[in-house]
Order: sequence, then C-alpha cells, then structure tokens
Amino acid sequence: MPDVVIDAAKCLERIRKLYASWRSDDEQSSLDNNPLTTVDAVVITTGQNEDFTYSKSAAIQTWLFGYEMHDVLLVFCEEVIIFLTGAKKINYLKQIENGHNKNGDKENAPGNFKFLVRKDNDQKHFDDIIELIKSSRNGKTIGVFSKDKMEGPFCEQWQTQLNEQDFTSVDISTSVGYLLAVKDDSELTLVKKACEITGKLYSKYLKDQIINIVDTEKKVKHSKLSDNLETILGDEKYVTKADIPFVEMCYPAIIQSGGSYNLKFSATNDKSYLHYGAILCAFGIRYKSYCSNLVRTLIVNPTDEMQNAYKFLLDCEELLIKELTHNARLCDVYKTIREKVENERPEYAQRMTSNLGTVIGVEFRESSLAITTKCTARAKKGMTFQISIGFSELENSDGKDDQSKIYALFIGDTVVVNEDNPCTIYTSSKKDISHIAIILKDEADTQDDDADAPIVDKAAIGPRRTAVLENKTRNETVPEETRRVNQKQLLKRLNENAKIRLTSQGGKVSAEKTRKINNSYKSENQLPQDPDIQDLKLFVDKRYETIILPINGTAAAFHISTIKNASLAVEGEYIYLRINFFNPGGLGKQNDNFDKEHVYIKELTYRASNEKKNDDITAPANNLNHVYKLILDVQKKFKDEESERKQMEGVVKQDALTLNSSKTNPKLKDLYIRPSLANKKINGTLEAHTNGFRYTSVRGDKIDILYSNVKHAFYQPCDNEMIILIHFHLKHAIVFGRKKQIDVQFYTEVGEITTDLGKHRNMHDKDDMLAEQAERDLRNRLKSAFQGFIEKVVQQKNFQIEFEKPIRALGFHGTPHRSMVLLLPTTSCLVHLTEWPPFVVVLEEVELVHFERVHFQLKNFDMVFVLKDYQKKVQTIQAIPMNELDHIKDWLNSCELCYTEGPQALNWAKIMKTITDDLTGFFQQGGWSFLEADTDNEGEGGDGEDDSDAEEDDYEPSGDDSGEASESEYSGEEEDVKASDESEEESDVSEDALGSDEESGKSWSELEEEARKADAEKVEYESDHGDRKKKSSSSKPTNNKRKANSPPPTNNKKKK
Repeated sequence: MPDVVIDAAKCLERIRKLYASWRSDDEQSSLDNNPLTTVDAVVITTGQNEDFTYSKSAAIQTWLFGYEMHDVLLVFCEEVIIFLTGAKKINYLKQIENGHNKNGDKENAPGNFKFLVRKDNDQKHFDDIIELIKSSRNGKTIGVFSKDKMEGPFCEQWQTQLNEQDFTSVDISTSVGYLLAVKDDSELTLVKKACEITGKLYSKYLKDQIINIVDTEKKVKHSKLSDNLETILGDEKYVTKADIPFVEMCYPAIIQSGGSYNLKFSATNDKSYLHYGAILCAFGIRYKSYCSNLVRTLIVNPTDEMQNAYKFLLDCEELLIKELTHNARLCDVYKTIREKVENERPEYAQRMTSNLGTVIGVEFRESSLAITTKCTARAKKGMTFQISIGFSELENSDGKDDQSKIYALFIGDTVVVNEDNPCTIYTSSKKDISHIAIILKDEADTQDDDADAPIVDKAAIGPRRTAVLENKTRNETVPEETRRVNQKQLLKRLNENAKIRLTSQGGKVSAEKTRKINNSYKSENQLPQDPDIQDLKLFVDKRYETIILPINGTAAAFHISTIKNASLAVEGEYIYLRINFFNPGGLGKQNDNFDKEHVYIKELTYRASNEKKNDDITAPANNLNHVYKLILDVQKKFKDEESERKQMEGVVKQDALTLNSSKTNPKLKDLYIRPSLANKKINGTLEAHTNGFRYTSVRGDKIDILYSNVKHAFYQPCDNEMIILIHFHLKHAIVFGRKKQIDVQFYTEVGEITTDLGKHRNMHDKDDMLAEQAERDLRNRLKSAFQGFIEKVVQQKNFQIEFEKPIRALGFHGTPHRSMVLLLPTTSCLVHLTEWPPFVVVLEEVELVHFERVHFQLKNFDMVFVLKDYQKKVQTIQAIPMNELDHIKDWLNSCELCYTEGPQALNWAKIMKTITDDLTGFFQQGGWSFLEADTDNEGEGGDGEDDSDAEEDDYEPSGDDSGEASESEYSGEEEDVKASDESEEESDVSEDALGSDEESGKSWSELEEEARKADAEKVEYESDHGDRKKKSSSSKPTNNKRKANSPPPTNNKKKK
C-alpha cells in the first residue's frame, strides 16, 4: 500500500458528526426512526474483495479516512475507538490520534483511541475488544451493516468470535447512509468534477461516435460502444484537469436501442447492433471515490409524436428539479410528478419509471433515500441526487420496421439540493430536442419531404447525407469562414470589454512611477563636524552617502545620486578633480525627473598642487586623490543598493511555511532547481508540507513555495524528453540567489544529454541494448515517482492545487528567446519548460494575438501576444513555420482568443505607448480593429500590385526625356540617393533655364550669356564629381523599371 496522508482535522470532524448522530436524535430528525441511537457500539469490518463492490463499510472508511483499507476491524464505543489491523496501516491511522491531541475541541468526540496490531493469533485482541464493547453503554446491542458480505480469514475469525457472544445486531445502514448523504464543500467539489468529466465524455466522445455511426451506416454493437467508452478514460483529450488514475466508471455504460429497453441501472448491454431509432445512453464517472450519473436519449429522425413526448419528459424533469428542495419529503416529490403525468398524459402513467432518483456520493445509490412512493425521508441542503425519469414501451405508429415501432425515452442528471431555490444541475450537457435529434435526409428526398420534416435548430442538427458530398468540395473554405465569423464576434466583444475595463481606471494605466528623491541631510545638525570641512577641503560622508564640496567659501552637500561621474587628471605639478552632475540638459532617464525651472550645476573642477609647502604635512593633492577613491567606492555601493532595490520591487512577503512533522509527507529526492543556486548544479529534496513546498539542497539552502502563491503548476513527463520536471509559475515573485524569480522549476535528468558520435556502435551491441533497457526502466520509475508525488499533493485538503500537463499533440515550433523550441499548450497556458529561461503565457492574461509577416512568399511568421495589462511588454514568438498557421488558428479559436494577422512587422513599443497615452481616443477610433484591416486586406494584395503596375504603365514621359530619365534616375538605389544629393544644384539650373525661356524683354545676347554660365557651372560640377559617378554607376546594374508607388521622374537635363 503506498504512503497515504490522512486529513486528521477532517476525519475528526466527521467522527464528531457520527457521535453526535449516535448520542442525539436531533441530527436525524428527518428520518422516521434512527436505529443508530439504539445501539451500544458500532462494529465495522472490511475484508478482502477481489472485485469492486459498493458497500457501507467501504463507504464510511472513504468518508472518514479518504481511503478504503482491507482487513480492518473498526469499533466505535462510547469513550474509545478501536482499530485492529496490520502494523503499516496502524502507522497511517495514528495520524488521527495526533490531530486529536492537538485539537482542543473534544465535544462529541471519544476520549481516546486504541490501536491493536494484528498477529498470527488475534484471540487475545478479540477478547479485549469484546470486553470494551460490553463496557460501552449497556453493552448488549451492536450496530452493523447486515448487507455487507466480507470475505477473508480475518473477517471469518472475528465473525466466529462475535457469534459466540450474546449480542443483538441492529442494521444501521439507513442512519449511516443519511449521515453520508449531506456533503460538505470538499465532497461537492469532487462530485462536481466527476460530473464535469461525465458531461465532457458524453458531448465530446460518445455522442459524436453515435452520430458518426448513424451517418456512415456502420454496424456497431452496443457492448462495443460501452467498452470503447471505458478505454478512453485515460485520454487527456477528454479527461482534462483531473488525476487520471482516480477516474473510473461507476458502472459499465448502458447503450440500448432497437425496441428492447430496460430503464434500470442494473441493465446489461446486449450484443445487438445499434439501431437508428431511439438510442438510450447511461453512464457515470467515479472520481476520487465520488460518483456521478448522466442519462440521455438520442432520436434519429423523430416524428412529431416522439418530439412531443420528449418535450413532456423534459417538463417532468424540470418539475422534479424544482420540487426537490431543502426539507421536502421524497415521497411528496414523487407524488407531484405522478400527478402531473396522470393529469396531462394519462397514457404515460403506467409507463413511467417507479424510481425517480436516489442519493449519490461515495456509493452510486443509497436505496434508503430514493424518490419513490414509500420513502418518507426529507431532502437536506447539500445532498446530491442522481435523478432519472423515463417512459418505456411507447408506440411509434410511423415506424418502418418492428424495431422502430417500440421506443423508450430516458433522461437523468446529477443535482445538488439547495435551501430555497431549485436544485443545481452538475451535469450540464444539453438535452433539449434541438441537441438530441439526429436529422437524416437522403439526396433523393424531394422538397415536399423536406417541408414536412420536423423543424429543428440547424446548429444542433446531426450530419446529413449531403454533408459528406459538401465536405469533399468545401473542406478547406468552410473552417476558415467559420473562424472568421467567430473572430469578428470576438474582436467586437474584446473592444467593448477592454474599453470598459481600461477607461474605468481613470488614467492609472499610463501612470509612471516617480523617481525617489534622495536628501543628504534632514537638518544642519546632521552635518559632520570634521576639520577638513572647516578647512574648506573636499570631504566624503560614507554614512549619508554624501560628498561635501567647498563652493565660494561655503560647504555644500551633494548626495552621491546627483553625481554622474568623476575623473582625475595630472597636468604638470597640479592634479585636477572633475565632477560631472546629472542635469536637465544631459542624456538619460534621470533627467526626466528634474524641475526645469531650477538652476543646476553641470560640473565642478578642483585643482591642487602636488608639492608640499613649508607648513603642510602632506601635499594638497592628497585630499583630491583620497576623495576621488571614496567617490568611486560610495558610488559603487549606492548603485548596487539601487539595483537590489529594483530587484525587490514587486516582491510580496510570504507567510511562514507550516511544517508537517509527519514522515509520510510527499517527497521527491535528487532534484535540481532552476534557476540554479550556484554556478554548478546542486541537487536536493522537494517536500510538500501543510501549506506549501520546501526545497532543501544538499548544502543546506532552503526555498519555500506556498500553495497560495502558485498561479499555475505544470508537470511534464519524460516522454520524448531528456528531463522530467515540475514547474511552478508564481503569482508573486520570490527571492533567492539575490534575484526575484517568478518561475521555479525542479527537474531531474533521465539519460545522457550528450552522445559520443565518434564511438563505433552496433545495433546488436549487448551493452547498448542493456543501457537502453535501463533507461526505459529509469523513465518508468521516475514517471511513477513524480505521478505519485503529484497525486498526494492534490489529495491534500488544505489547498486545492492542480497540475497541468502539456499537450504534445497541439505543439508547434517557434523561437521565443534565442533558439527554436517546441511550444506546448496546456489547459490554460502556452509553455516551453525544457530549456531555460522558460516561456509561459497565461491565456487568461492575453488580450489578443497578432500574426506578423504572414505572406505567401515567406516560410516563417511571428506571433505576438498583447496582454490585458497594457503596461507590460508584448511577448513574441518568432520564426514559426508557415504550415503551422492554420493549426494555431484552430487552437486559438477553440480557446475563444481573438487573433489578427498582417504582412508587416509592427513597432509594438510605439503602438502601446500611443494607446496608453489616449485610451479614450483609441477606442473611439475603433480600438484593435485597425489590426483587422490588415487581416481583411491580406487576400487583396495581388489586386494592389496590379493597381500600382497600372499606375506605372499609365505614366509615359514625353519626347527625348524618357530614355535619359530611365537610365539616370532609376538605375538603382544608389542612383536615387545620388540624384537626390544633386537635386538642389541642378534644380536651380533647370529653374533658371525654364525662367529664361518663359521670360520676355531679354535680348538674345542676354539669353546666350545665361546659357553659357549654366554650361560652365555644369561642366565644373561634373569634373569635380565625375569619379564618384563612375564608381556608383559601375557598382550596381541599371534597372529601367520604376518602383511601384514611387514618384514619377523629373527632367533634370538643361535645355538650351
């Protein structure tokens, strides 16, 4: 039996409930009689059963201890509780006694506990137990579970010893069943989780399987469907956020069709093939010993009569949920439903199920608390029921074969009783007619037949015969269209929610932290009384991190934070000390916090002689040398303190870790931690305590992580990986290694990280085969150890913590940091944990996702996550292969995350600053819809290029200018730069020439003189720059075609 941890506090609380019910009748006032109050002791025995069966003995063990233990004798006496079992189990059960001694509340609790260890001959222990029973109250009557049949030699020996005594046995199953019926919050959480798994298995698997079978007309047996459902319990695709080893079936799934129906949960599946009529499905999941149940009916091509009957059945279940409230008698609830059926549909009265539900919990059904005509018990707040109602042997006059002429309707859910309101349904799978009807129409059906068909919501209609043909031709366009419609709705909703969320903060989004102002001294009294200050020498006050400088005969104090740098220079017989200060005219972030109206000192320079005078003991320059060294030391210390202070920003002080002294704490040994505590890897032990984890390294370092500070916990097994790890993404950063950390990881290596490729290897080498087998064994052991550790942590009742497992089937490659890695989605995050630093994006914190550089000519694209906190930097994944785009879009669409795409890489720092500066204006202009424009126009890129080409073709230079312009202006990028450099001079020439042609009143001699001067200037310019022209023109080939969207060429050639 693996190490177990018993929640002593919860166990003692439930023991007190048991004793309160035993000693007083108040707790059981809702029962007509309470046999528990009549007994003198309670005897519970569990033997060895190879097959799982529901029993009161196992149920009360699970309720008290959280586990079911075999070969245990448990006796409740008036003042003592006796445990007789093996030594190992006694060690576990002693945790209850330790909690009892620490807890001061002894009301309705036994005085002490007696632990007896089994031996080969337990006769003496049996005699002692019988004497204690006789001393409890009157010592004549014992309470037992008469229907429980326990097997094994231990139970037989005890039963033989008990039969020799003159005890009267009373069955207390009813009293204990009522006690276990009312669930506390932790039990309701487990029932709710079981219902969640049940609903997902039905909606995502079983329903889809049946619809596919009906659509493709396959022949599948009922028993095969039931077996397949049980085989997928370990599939993470359907069972998420749960400990898979604790997921099991309450009973084999029941699938019925073809006119043969049995509306009982004890029914068995026959080997008949699934018939396309009324299909009944009933099954339940048991999670961590707590059960759930779900019943649904799927109808293929339902007639109007079948639809009306089903709607009436839904009305009956709705009334049942409404009537089942706190303090309602169960028989009265049944009577109300019965009257409704008799009054509205009397023909269904004899066909209605006689049992409308039972209490569900650790046991699948509590027969003493059933909604029948005979049960007078009252429902209580916190009770969970599996309710089910159905009509059998209904006739279908429109049936085409014998199997279709008889059908049944059956629905059921798991609910919890509330005080005043109707029950809360935990199995949320939809069951209205639009979601259970499967409409099949053959291609040969006429339009008249379609008009006569029952009208059902198209969103819930099952597959049609024509759907197969449509998928052959439109299987690529329909998913994209569906995504686009959903994304437009998500974008609209995103803008509305973001506008409400951000504008309501009143400008706090763009608020920046003000820089702390450091003051040297609060008063003159703190100024040090040093002779150097009196002698107007430079002085450094290390205590207050201040330098005191003489200015115009007065000592002035400057805090070290105001000094930018200092330098010391020697020139001849003098030494110069130059001190530069931060000032508004300088560069750097420090200058943004200065008041521009004040006057600041930019620099100070002091000079001192290297030579000693007659009266001096030392040279005056020694003071400058000494102060210079002190300035550097104090400045270094101050910068280190500032750096450490910045590191500590955002760090929240954690509560103290409550250590659990038990030796059975969940523990993992030989783990490495990342980030590392030292330059080399140091292993240690990770141990789970009462309210958190503690990692202890071999050199004594201790790191505590509280459960309440864990935002997301990840477990990544060593499948296809060289390490196995547990990773914690924290709510608030913790500090170790003098740095704050938001991600902490514990891992161990599975095999060799590096392989010697130069070594000669043979596929039949025995050493290699043994090494591979050893590595496989090591992987299995590590996975078992890690899985066991996680299971024990999850079972702890103090804090609810769940470990997410990356889904490898949804992974894709990308570069979040420096190297290409495999990014894996989990249920709530996108992570990469194998390499350090890790990459963790919490999907709940993401506002939208934008795809950059999406173009058919590129092989890769980038993925940008914009967070809901606009002050945080966007997170980017680069170089994602283009063939992953549709896969990622499908994943984001299923997560209800809005995404956009565009061909350009955007400057996100500038975009986010613009948004935060004016949030109201941003959302008034459409918010994030500006990104959608790129998405919508992406497919129109070809048209845009055609338009630009058309514009280019429309332009035709006139005369002789076209040839020369094409050669000189558009021969390449360097030619463009050269032309722009020469444009100023040549434009003046061309303008003069143009002016001379158009001006009137000038003689021919004046015009010829202007032309001669212009030619002379042109020749002089070309002679000076001719070499550069030749070099640039020879370095690049000419390109006679003008670029799209570029301005038309101008004629820079001078006309004579």
